[in-house]
Amino acid sequence: MSRVGWLDVSSGASGDMVLGALLGAGVPLDVLRSAVDAVSPETVALGVETVARNGFVATRCSVAVADSSTARDWAAIRDLLAGSRLEAPVRDLALAIFSRLAEAEAEVHGVDVELVHFHEVGALDSIADIVAAAAGFVHLGLESITCSAIALGAGTVATSHGRLGVPAPAVAVLLRGIPSYGGPIERELTTPTGAAILAVLADGFGPQPAMAIEEVGVGAGGADPDGHANVLRLLVGEGLPSPRGVSTSSTTGAVGRAVVIEANIDDLDPRLWPDVIAALLAAGASDAWLTPILMKKGRPAHTLHVLVGDDAAQTVRHEIFRQTSTIGIREQTFDKHALDRSFAAVEVDGQRIAVKLAHLHGELLNVQPEYDDVAAAARALGRPAKDVLAEAAALARATTS
Repeated sequence: MSRVGWLDVSSGASGDMVLGALLGAGVPLDVLRSAVDAVSPETVALGVETVARNGFVATRCSVAVADSSTARDWAAIRDLLAGSRLEAPVRDLALAIFSRLAEAEAEVHGVDVELVHFHEVGALDSIADIVAAAAGFVHLGLESITCSAIALGAGTVATSHGRLGVPAPAVAVLLRGIPSYGGPIERELTTPTGAAILAVLADGFGPQPAMAIEEVGVGAGGADPDGHANVLRLLVGEGLPSPRGVSTSSTTGAVGRAVVIEANIDDLDPRLWPDVIAALLAAGASDAWLTPILMKKGRPAHTLHVLVGDDAAQTVRHEIFRQTSTIGIREQTFDKHALDRSFAAVEVDGQRIAVKLAHLHGELLNVQPEYDDVAAAARALGRPAKDVLAEAAALARATTS
């Protein structure tokens, strides 16, 4: 059996939340303190307390540093880590996390990576967060780490460059290609430090893998907003084989409220519509589609329809105005009911194909292979796509029903 971990970041991630979860999962405080002492050029103290977040008990790990005016660019931090007394695995992991941060900041600001000044992430407390996190995960000795889709929050955040939209620019770059979503509340939930730790540590993203849970660590964020448990959970245990040998993950499809936002548009170049819809989906819309209509004086037009949850509605409204020529929108609120969804992976002649499954009260109702995977497999195998599609669907139904 392998020792595995799963990170539940449905309330986002920051350095202190990660450290609290590590402590809650059984990492001794001395492991974190020793790592910080081995690298910090100035006094840094770790404080630990048990707190409540929206009624849930969690571990809060805070980093206390003295005032410092020392400017630190990536080259200085790299030298600091490389010349430290850290054990090699901890040092290498911390370097990898800070390197990812440096590359993201360089891309955001358009400068050479060697000249990046970290601002928010270059302070001693963030160095301590990253080094302590590296030491904690090395101590756990996990063979794999899976991470849920990452909640980013919404609204704006104060930075050294003024107030910026959430996610902060560096977070957006760090999480490129990683599942994330806006909300569920109006505040920054994932910081650049948290995003860098997740981007480097996680071997995969999705729901909890099959595992026998042994430890549950709950790390608290600094804020305790009403109606929201601001915590990060780390589950540690022994990995188990996936049922029937099929790699699966699942999400609940039930949604209480949904908003449909609409606009009639007759003056947008139709070649732009695919990019518009892609941008709205990236902004958090559940779906977006067009209906051809005929407006006054016989003008051809389209009605843009966008389905979105309450948590992302504000962001999507803004994106509609940014991406289209409309000067007004309308919306209605609906109750939405969706089947529970799960995701499986099957192989057709050695070609991996993702499959979306839909369930009602545990009964499998619909099986739909991802067509991009089907098309790629068909090309690789020299087979008709319709045959690959049928075989993938049959395999998924046979192994999951």
